Amino acid sequence: MTAQLPLCQRWSHRRDLFRDPSERIRPEEYAVDVLPDDRRAKAFVVEHHYAGSYPAARLRIGLFLGRTLAGVAVFSVPAQRAAIPHWTGTADGVELGRFVLLDEVPGNGESWFLARAFKALRRELPEVRAVLSYSDPLPRQADDGRLVTPGHVGVIYQAHNGRHLGRAEAREIVIDRDGRTVGRRGLSKLRLGERSSGGTYRHLLSAGAPERRTGEGWPAYVDRALLEGPFRRVRHPGNLVYAWALDPTVSLPAALPYPRRPGADGPAIPEWRGPSPGA
Repeated sequence: MTAQLPLCQRWSHRRDLFRDPSERIRPEEYAVDVLPDDRRAKAFVVEHHYAGSYPAARLRIGLFLGRTLAGVAVFSVPAQRAAIPHWTGTADGVELGRFVLLDEVPGNGESWFLARAFKALRRELPEVRAVLSYSDPLPRQADDGRLVTPGHVGVIYQAHNGRHLGRAEAREIVIDRDGRTVGRRGLSKLRLGERSSGGTYRHLLSAGAPERRTGEGWPAYVDRALLEGPFRRVRHPGNLVYAWALDPTVSLPAALPYPRRPGADGPAIPEWRGPSPGA
């Protein structure tokens, strides 16, 4: 099965762009290497990916144009640890939690980089037997009507022979006025007052939520912030699920037909807008 959509997604400061897939990357100009820690990878992902968040990484791979970081692939621990064995039948797996390329990378750069990221994963984490990833089909709009992301069907995963296994569970999500999702995991940590929840608190404040009152418990604050802040509750149909078996002994469920467009979940993906000025 091969992908049909003639678009290659790119990112720049949380705005998605699209490149013509007929463009060809010049391999001699690019390099792929492991990023030794989260510092550079996290800064890149948070700056450019529409979600503005970074997962719990196990391995970070960078795409370099000269000395400039032009893309990042993050293999991570899933938010729901049971997801890996549920979908792949093995606990020895990782999630492809983030995959971000800048808009100047040519059209086929996604496939080129993803293949090399998987090669690095096999080399650096040989114990990993399966990879899971999700494609989010739900469009996101800011309150001003700006389309933050049009919804995606996982074209790059299809091109890399990912097995489409179905949908994750439908759920309600919270979206801020800039079209960004306020993560359930972060809100749960904030309710418990965990130290690692500082980023979620800052996100709520930057999105227009009130500050926590003196003596106010975290559960009460979260409820009040979501009620008084400029947030929307949206029904999400469930992410599309893709998986790869890195070990021949891993038996994935039967593949479903590849989805083609968001369809009833949202508008069609917009036409390619070309490279950004100066690209």
